[in-house]
Amino acid sequence: MAQFYLVRHGQPDYSPCDERGYIGHGKDLAPLSKEGIAQALATALDPRLKSADIIVSSPYTRALQTAAIISQKTNIDITVEMDLHEWMPDLTFQYRVFEECLDLTKDFNNHKGIYPNGETRRWEDLNSLRSRVKKVADKYANYNKVIMVCHEMVIRTLTYAERIAPGEIIECHYEIGKSDELYSFA
Repeated sequence: MAQFYLVRHGQPDYSPCDERGYIGHGKDLAPLSKEGIAQALATALDPRLKSADIIVSSPYTRALQTAAIISQKTNIDITVEMDLHEWMPDLTFQYRVFEECLDLTKDFNNHKGIYPNGETRRWEDLNSLRSRVKKVADKYANYNKVIMVCHEMVIRTLTYAERIAPGEIIECHYEIGKSDELYSFA
């Protein structure tokens, strides 16, 4: 059984993406804001992280930058896991404004992450999200201590945590086949 330290990335700054007209998945290129960098630095100094075996990061810029700051302060290597990315509100990668993303999230929550019978939605369903995240977690279940730098919805698939602040650490014991905590809906 592994001890996971699930770290939510620091606060991003979407203005560089907005200035360039990025839509959909292009928004995931956003770097950390000044506050997000400060959050990542504070997280990196948490003594629980010092003895971890590895840092596993989402490929999104905000998570990678957070992981890099933690790595710099702890001298722990980073590996990037493509499937540790955030829940996908729009599988078509076409949303243009944040409000559209909020509407898709609201629809996901209203349906508890499950497509209505005979219908599909633009968002990634809960079972797909869980399956993707668990496959990544399973790869690291035999380590002693793992830092996973990722996203709120990813963390919520592995824990009962409702709201996770930027830079917050959620501890989780993970064992293959034993981590069936459910995503919780507000």
